[in-house]
Amino acid sequence: MADPSRLERLRGLLAEGGHAAMYVSDLVNLRYLTGFTGSNGAALVPTEGEPLFLTDGRYRDQAAAELDAAGLGDVEIVITRDLIGVAAGRAPADLVAETHLLDVDSWQRLDRPEASGRLVERLREVKDETEVAALRRACEISCEALEALLVGPLVGRTEREVARDLEWRMLELGAEDKAFDTILASGEHTAIPHHSPTDRELRAGDLLKIDFGARFDGYHADCTRTVVLGPAADWQREIHAAVRESQAAGLDRLRPDVPVADANTAARASLEASGWIDAFTTGLGHGVGLQIHEDPFIGSAHPGRLVSRTVLTMEPGIYLPGRGGVRIEDTVLVTDPDHGGEPDVLTDLTKELLEID
Repeated sequence: MADPSRLERLRGLLAEGGHAAMYVSDLVNLRYLTGFTGSNGAALVPTEGEPLFLTDGRYRDQAAAELDAAGLGDVEIVITRDLIGVAAGRAPADLVAETHLLDVDSWQRLDRPEASGRLVERLREVKDETEVAALRRACEISCEALEALLVGPLVGRTEREVARDLEWRMLELGAEDKAFDTILASGEHTAIPHHSPTDRELRAGDLLKIDFGARFDGYHADCTRTVVLGPAADWQREIHAAVRESQAAGLDRLRPDVPVADANTAARASLEASGWIDAFTTGLGHGVGLQIHEDPFIGSAHPGRLVSRTVLTMEPGIYLPGRGGVRIEDTVLVTDPDHGGEPDVLTDLTKELLEID
């Protein structure tokens, strides 16, 4: 659910930049600011004065109800098929917009606004209590579903069957949907970072990599665990241990005021020390919230520092083509320094190498 304070914070950023108003057309940003969940809408947010909400007749009642639930019942709602036209007629000078989403015609009709500079995305990086609660619940559902799935039996079932089983368990536990298409890979398929489940049957001795999550109240969980079906081979134990150590090193850097790039450096240094850095071919982590991938993205070039109440993933891996791979991933809340600043792992599942019968 949205909160009026989000609009006020956006007004503050607009004022700092000397802008009179912002045209918001990204539906994820619109939901964040107003609570609206429909498929067609926009808002004109002035630095001073009341916002204007725009949608078409299909969402007349829904928009009124969702804005009222968000404490924005006094916001003017205009029902129109020409969102751009109405906004252009009401917009003041010094308008900014999400220009990366506008086609040239729309940009021209709005009188060529400046780019907003991802102002709303900056606000979304730091979660409020409502958002943290939704993320925490999404992660709880995910963990409970996976723990039940791993009771087994799994050998002899197909990747596709097991993936659908896991998704159904999340729905039964209260998820509104899966957070993304489940990545469930077995055997040599585990070397493919984003493998789509197939009809390959799970076999004794396989690595089984499961990257999944539930969505709750619009917020996404993201978690990966890799297990072995039966007793683990030495090489499987070795790469699992290396990934686990790398993830622990990265997690330890997810603290307030630590440079984002430090987490990347720490996790990669661990893999380099164990001799597996060349087998890590994906990104290390990303923000998660109303989108499964959102700012900030963990990388060596990130110029910023971590802020408390940011939620990110930490997901190193080792991928050996034709043989197998391991990834361990958690959704993590950067905590307030007044509470020690310890990373709060929301996907609270064991990271021991499980050997599943």
